[in-house]
Amino acid sequence: GFTDNQRQAVNFKDFGIELWEIKNFQNNIVQINSLKKTASAPSIKDISGKSKILEVVKKEIKEYSEEDLLRNCSSEIIELYESFKSAILNLSNGIELEPKKHYVAFKKGRNIADIELQKNSFKLWINLKHGKLDDPKNLTRNVSKIGHYGNGDYEIRIVNDIHLEYILSLVKQAL
Repeated sequence: GFTDNQRQAVNFKDFGIELWEIKNFQNNIVQINSLKKTASAPSIKDISGKSKILEVVKKEIKEYSEEDLLRNCSSEIIELYESFKSAILNLSNGIELEPKKHYVAFKKGRNIADIELQKNSFKLWINLKHGKLDDPKNLTRNVSKIGHYGNGDYEIRIVNDIHLEYILSLVKQAL
């Protein structure tokens, strides 16, 4: 459990603090819950000017945003990304988007897919182990033995939306 002050510390939209509750039950059952920010969470900037300690902490903790990741992309790639993002979020209720340092994670309890944005394309990783994805068109590349930013062993480089529906069927396999 957490104190009220600890719970309030995570409730700033631009402050990268997370709290997780872990509950143990009988028969070795464990439940893990993330404490989420409220939709109306204020900005840490509103109060940080009042405290030198908060300013120091704010500089140490970087909160990443989609805007950071989209900054160097062409307008065509931004539009293409928005199409894929919307389609992935609509695959199932409860899929959340979480910007990371190098990619955007799509999560439903765990990462299901990740997108690394580049100037004229983007890479999409499907979070399945090699051998677990049914890809009859062979659009994916096995990256299980190659370093990469996203999660999963399957990578697709995307430059257009020609295979959007097919790629969504691949991502859906990770749900």
